[in-house]
Amino acid sequence: MKKIQLHWQILIALILAIIYGVIFPTTYSVSEQTLNKLEKKGLSSEIIIKLKPIENSVYRTRAEFISKIEKRIGVDDFERNSGNIIKYSYINAEVDWISWMGDIFLRALKMLIIPLILSSLISGITNIGGGGNLGRLGLKTFGYYIMTSIFAILTGLFFVNMIKPGLGADLSFSQKVEGLVEKQKSVKEIVIDIVPDNIFAAFNESDMLSIIFFAILFGFFITKVGKRPRQILSEIFNSLFDVMMKITMFVIKFTPLGIFGIVAKVVADQDDLIGLGSRMGLYMGTVIAALAIHFFITLPLIVKFIGKSKPFNHLKNMSTPLLTAFSTSSSGATLPLTINAVEKNSGVSNKISSFTLPLGATINMDGTALYECVAAMFIAQAYGVELTLIQQIIVVVTALLASIGAAAIPMAGLVMITVILTAVGLPLEGVGLILAVDRILDMFRTATNVWSDSCGAVVIAKSEGEKLKI
Repeated sequence: MKKIQLHWQILIALILAIIYGVIFPTTYSVSEQTLNKLEKKGLSSEIIIKLKPIENSVYRTRAEFISKIEKRIGVDDFERNSGNIIKYSYINAEVDWISWMGDIFLRALKMLIIPLILSSLISGITNIGGGGNLGRLGLKTFGYYIMTSIFAILTGLFFVNMIKPGLGADLSFSQKVEGLVEKQKSVKEIVIDIVPDNIFAAFNESDMLSIIFFAILFGFFITKVGKRPRQILSEIFNSLFDVMMKITMFVIKFTPLGIFGIVAKVVADQDDLIGLGSRMGLYMGTVIAALAIHFFITLPLIVKFIGKSKPFNHLKNMSTPLLTAFSTSSSGATLPLTINAVEKNSGVSNKISSFTLPLGATINMDGTALYECVAAMFIAQAYGVELTLIQQIIVVVTALLASIGAAAIPMAGLVMITVILTAVGLPLEGVGLILAVDRILDMFRTATNVWSDSCGAVVIAKSEGEKLKI
């Protein structure tokens, strides 16, 4: 019997997960067990008494549950204790049975990211050779990233100005965003933080920009030492990269199970999907339409005419990482699969992929840049703020810079939107308008990010004279 190809396994897992999540939706209830757990976590007896009257009441949506709790104990007390209250009131035994598979899969992928980025970048740079080669490759890579990100942002700007999804938006639909101000960083802080003051702290905090900066620096100066240490260090990091890819191939085998666990939980936790679609459908449609144009037209045209390759053959080769990126909403977690597909399926050399893809997973965020631009314009329209041409240019530039600083993790773009809103004087609370659909749109924009990274590897490989399989 012929084995089902991995991308078909992932697609089947994705469909089954959606069905499973719809059949077993999440509910919330403050039970006696919930109150006991909250008391052990230090919740005051005064708040516990206030929650007693709604004990064992079941709430079908998270929004309904939060609204009821806020009325009982007050907004401030809820915000201080929201994490534990929601965690211990969560009821979905059916999803709990399978969500652990997604948690383990994501943890396994995240376990690989730092050693993979470190080994691939250092081995890639030592294989590239001298500073001239590195400079040329770096210039091409960053040129591609900036070009495609600007195309993506302008596509988003065109669609949001044409459709105007924010006009007449329901402001009462806004949700509170926890910890947004604390996580907010200015562009200046993002640039300064690229240089780590403690590389081991950067490893511990998964600060990818700092790790990449250190890896490039380390790899470059390996090429500057004597022949013997250069040869030893090159062999060490090449061997380490080979080992990491072997582990990656092992983890990839469990992708369908991991995706089933992740997506089933995401779908089950969504509040009223039909109502959400009717309220936010125009906004979601605008984002998805703009992403689709960039994904299926702009990037393939770049691959065809600049990369002199067959874009849709490459798209077929990328099916596994793209489906994984869509499911996990993390281009960082998908990186091991992206490297494997680009090298094994499309024929890009390790020298190119090990340099361009780790960089791309961290700083090339076409989908995120497009999304941030549309989201900022949507918030402006919703609040009745008419942005001038100069302000829209500021949105474009800031979206480009903010997308570079966005982490390769789920919902990172949400935090970076605050940079854009601050730049054009829009209220930060506006992020609450898009919070309900952010996780869904995150899946689409992450797939776009990964597709752009892989297209970049192809274009740069061809510019270096490589013969590819596409």
